[in-house]
Amino acid sequence: MESSVLKLILILSAISVCYCSSSMQPSTARLEGNEMDRVGLLAIKANIQHDPNQVTSTWNDSIHFCYWHGVTCSPRHQQRVTKLDLSSQSLAGSISPHVGNLSFLSVLRLYNNSFSREIPLEMGNLRRLQERSLLPWGTLRLSRHLLFLNYNNLVGSIPTSLDALNKLTFFSVALNNLSGTIPPSIFNMSTLLTFFSIGQNQIQGSLPTNLGKSFPRLQFFRITLILFTGYIPHSISNAKDLWTFQVQGNRLTGQVPDLQKLHNLGRFNIEANQLGMSKYGDLSFLSGLSNATMLESLILSDNNFGGTLPTSISNLTTKLKELQIEGNQLRTWKHPS
Repeated sequence: MESSVLKLILILSAISVCYCSSSMQPSTARLEGNEMDRVGLLAIKANIQHDPNQVTSTWNDSIHFCYWHGVTCSPRHQQRVTKLDLSSQSLAGSISPHVGNLSFLSVLRLYNNSFSREIPLEMGNLRRLQERSLLPWGTLRLSRHLLFLNYNNLVGSIPTSLDALNKLTFFSVALNNLSGTIPPSIFNMSTLLTFFSIGQNQIQGSLPTNLGKSFPRLQFFRITLILFTGYIPHSISNAKDLWTFQVQGNRLTGQVPDLQKLHNLGRFNIEANQLGMSKYGDLSFLSGLSNATMLESLILSDNNFGGTLPTSISNLTTKLKELQIEGNQLRTWKHPS
């Protein structure tokens, strides 16, 4: 009898141990994920050398990291960090490679600070970046997205690892000190991309011939005041949702392609390039813009456009508020005698 009771106790004990072990596994996994996020945030704080507003002063173990300033967690993902917003805080330092450990991050905002050094390669690990927001310019609506590193002092080149962000819809690294060329793979990283901006850096290169096909959902494209050469690709007409196209202050040459499929175009700025051939027909692309019923701003100044101003310009939408065409090689049209 005693041996039977002993066996029963041992069996029940084994069952209890197995149940406890299996029930603890998800909790352990959650703790490991949380700990990874906490350590990643502390590493980001350690790389911040100047914090005049003391926004990271709450980043300590006195409170849970989900309540730290600028940090948002999602209860759906076991309190994993899904948003990090440290924008416009006058922070200085560098971006820690540990940012790549925040694997559930969907929104990253670090713009308008003084972060320097290079964009860490580990940022390419942020495969879940996505957001929905309404931007202040026009009616541009972005969904799922976002990598916004404007207004810093980042140096070096754009890392090729960012081409792994195949769900990205918003890519902006403007107003930094980046150099080198744009890796060709960046122009193929995401067919969901709606916003692309790299203006005011020291980057060189040319626009890819398949630009409009690689970014068929493109709404905002800005490559300004850098050192790009080559042509405006004909494939731009495939980006039928395009609202803003700004490439002013480069060294682009050749003729402007047909724009008649860009019905949603609102702003078109190609100022201060070397476009046109100083001959008649240079401005023939203007006839295609009669389909752009939302066009508000058309800036063609300081190029090599020749010939005369085509009569098709009178077919442009009445919503046009800004037209600049000075600094070209235009002639006054004379009726043949």
